[in-house]
Amino acid sequence: MVTGMGLVTALGNDVASTWDGLIAGRSGIRTIEAFDPSRLTVRIAAEVRDFDASGLLDRKELRRTDRCIQFGLVAAREALDQAGLPDRFEGELAERTGVILGTGLGGVGTLIDGFTTNALRGPDRISPFLIPMGIPNIGAGQVAIQFGMTGPNFTTVSACATGGHALGESSEIIRRGDADVMVAGGTEAGVYEAIVGGFAAMRALSTRNDDPAAASRPFDTGRDGFVMGEGAGVVILEAREHAEARGATILAELVGYGATADASHITLPAPGGIGAVRAANRALEKAGLTAADLDHVNAHATSTPEGDKAELQAIKTILGDGAGRVSITANKSMLGHTLGAAGAIEAIISILTIREGCVPPTINLAEPDPEAAGLDLTPNVAATRHVETALSNSFGFGGQNTALIFSGPGR
Repeated sequence: MVTGMGLVTALGNDVASTWDGLIAGRSGIRTIEAFDPSRLTVRIAAEVRDFDASGLLDRKELRRTDRCIQFGLVAAREALDQAGLPDRFEGELAERTGVILGTGLGGVGTLIDGFTTNALRGPDRISPFLIPMGIPNIGAGQVAIQFGMTGPNFTTVSACATGGHALGESSEIIRRGDADVMVAGGTEAGVYEAIVGGFAAMRALSTRNDDPAAASRPFDTGRDGFVMGEGAGVVILEAREHAEARGATILAELVGYGATADASHITLPAPGGIGAVRAANRALEKAGLTAADLDHVNAHATSTPEGDKAELQAIKTILGDGAGRVSITANKSMLGHTLGAAGAIEAIISILTIREGCVPPTINLAEPDPEAAGLDLTPNVAATRHVETALSNSFGFGGQNTALIFSGPGR
């Protein structure tokens, strides 16, 4: 059961403001402000703005905590508060609560600073916090240190499938009885010159620098690559008996999880999106559902030419003759691609879609890809719709795929 949710995104530093921005069709993508991007061919990103973690961390802790970890801590606190869980866990609750906070890159800002210091000033000037601030697993550890959970604790790292793996594996931990509560999600802060430059060198990013808000164009024929984003998404997952016993409000249920590998290419999806199809079919099987039970798909949809095409093919294969009746949305059109956080952020948006009866739009969709013929991509304007069951897709470099299926609490 999902009992709490927390978000930090380019549209807002909590769930409510992010959702309001999505429903309004507002883009969070602008010219990069964190550094001077003039040396790059790509000068746009979906940055988190006006972020403040001082409510959780004191001045010394802020200096010793990477931006990536700070995002995760703030999102986790919002989720814990909504779930009605304590500021600090103790006793049996602490022992029966775990954390999986995934990240694609980890504390990359800290690592870049450390490597630069090493190159310019020598290894004797490297900060002793380079490693504990930079390694990927520290975010999960820091959540437990901050809030007191002593149950299962680790990090998933699977590029853009990371958040999906974090939620799915957390649900499996609860299912097998190793925890009653899991704090699960993903966090990412990768808007740095070297990282943007690296993705640009792959020709993976949009170069629509003169019109940032229109740069991320999932499923549109004019798409030319994804836009870097940053942020975090965290959910509280609980065993049903545990949630009901403490009188928690159940927001949704994670009913199905599938994970597969393409075993095909380091960056491109398998032909026809077959890995995505297998992941969705496994999730449906675990949920005891069929494709006819799906009302909505939150698409991975990064705005890359080959990735979007393969996902459209996969969606048609998964849904079959009923594909036209299912609403589809691409949140990255507004949030950019948050890499390791994307699966968790989009899972939360899928839950909100169910709860609010409203599908956020896929903006910048002027001329749909021919592969989208017959599909409802929710172009440009949010749509009121009754949604009981939603599929959330996430796919990562290396051919790693996840599928999560959520249903309303009363289904």
